Amino acid sequence: MSVATSPDSTSNAKSFDTNSDTAADGTPSSNWLVIGGGVMGLQVARDLIDRGQKVTIAEAAPTFGGLTSAWNLGDVVWDRFYHVTLLSDTKLRDLLTDLGLESQMDWVETKTGFYSGGQLISMSNTAEFLKFPPLNLIQKLRLGGTIFYASKIKNWRRLEKLSVEKWLRRWSGKGVFEKIWQPLLQAKLGEAYKQTSAAFIWAHTARMYKARRSGMKTEMFGYVPGGYATILDKWVGWLKDRGARTLTSSPARQVRKLESGEFEVDFGDGRIEKFDNVVSTIASPVIADTVPQLSEEEKKRHRGIRYLGVVCASMLMKKPISEYYVTNITDTWVPLTAVIEMSTIVNPDKQLGGNHLVYLPKYLPDDHEGLNESDEDYKEKCLSTLEKMYDHFSRDQVLDFKIARAKYVAALATIDYSTRLPDIVTSVPGFYALNSAHIVKGNLNVNETITLGEEKFTEEVWPDYQRRVVK
Repeated sequence: MSVATSPDSTSNAKSFDTNSDTAADGTPSSNWLVIGGGVMGLQVARDLIDRGQKVTIAEAAPTFGGLTSAWNLGDVVWDRFYHVTLLSDTKLRDLLTDLGLESQMDWVETKTGFYSGGQLISMSNTAEFLKFPPLNLIQKLRLGGTIFYASKIKNWRRLEKLSVEKWLRRWSGKGVFEKIWQPLLQAKLGEAYKQTSAAFIWAHTARMYKARRSGMKTEMFGYVPGGYATILDKWVGWLKDRGARTLTSSPARQVRKLESGEFEVDFGDGRIEKFDNVVSTIASPVIADTVPQLSEEEKKRHRGIRYLGVVCASMLMKKPISEYYVTNITDTWVPLTAVIEMSTIVNPDKQLGGNHLVYLPKYLPDDHEGLNESDEDYKEKCLSTLEKMYDHFSRDQVLDFKIARAKYVAALATIDYSTRLPDIVTSVPGFYALNSAHIVKGNLNVNETITLGEEKFTEEVWPDYQRRVVK
């Protein structure tokens, strides 16, 4: 493999060259490129290193982490987008154990709120659920029954064939759908909810149901002190210590297989390198654009995946805005998906300099013009909305306000979604496309991404590689 000088490519070059030529199971070791330094890319790199392979990880951004990356907000370093760990996130907690971080976790009991009919309403336990003003008793029973039933469903493929609207109307009834489910779906998915399958709400409900110790009683969420900046620093350091070579500010602009069997990867600025195998973990439409040798059918499938994007404001404040970790919004005039009071979980004094952190996300389809709204306009929209929602809120409480955007966040679980997914093992031998779009039995979160990466690498990528190289 020829290696050109590139950002962050020399710090661990010696350990990169000392990998064995044979994996522990006798499989030959070769040079792999992992495109994308988010959670999926780091997990694939981890699996490759565990199998004695030589790994380079290339990330387009200046730092690793993707949607879990951190930034400065005032004097605070915290996640650009909001993340928490559930007690049921076993794969993520296993990773944290390997990194020596799980024992440092802080676990906190949380509360959930609703903004409905111009009022803030708590719905954090069974008693509050039974008092929930927007619904009558029969509607409450139907809503609770829907959530409980969804949590017990095993055959998720059957739900893929039904629209989320049809399924929820059937089980919750017209009143519950129009008062609760429809505004929540529109806040999360926009009008795309009409093309979304019932598997979407099943996945979300099943995960949140597991977050509670029993039934609908207590939620326990956790975080690592320092947030994902701490996790990523440990994880990337672990990979480097075991020989991984890391490249930042290195977008893979084109991947092409040569007659020699190697892959030639153009990183731009005249940097071209060669690898034996490539795993791309970036968004499917980008994969289609960067690998011209994929078949037309493969490109069509990658480009056919619709994504949710997000505009998410981070607001550092002198005072908290809410007692609820998440405030779900059913009033359609509110131009936000939810209000996330992160300092109900993260210790303000120990982690946030005595301040409070609030996230204000708006999820939109990847082709929505709202993703390109100016920072000034989105900031004004957020602040004027909060002034209407919270009597105690004033702008002079805001210490810092920053906006993060991502066009490709989560693939939309449309009708029969899993039947239209592109294959992980592609028509180009040695090129693999494994990303979060392949999540079909859950919703997008760090634990689900790690789980998927581990399973699909073990079941598809590694066996295919062995078939090709072991004679």
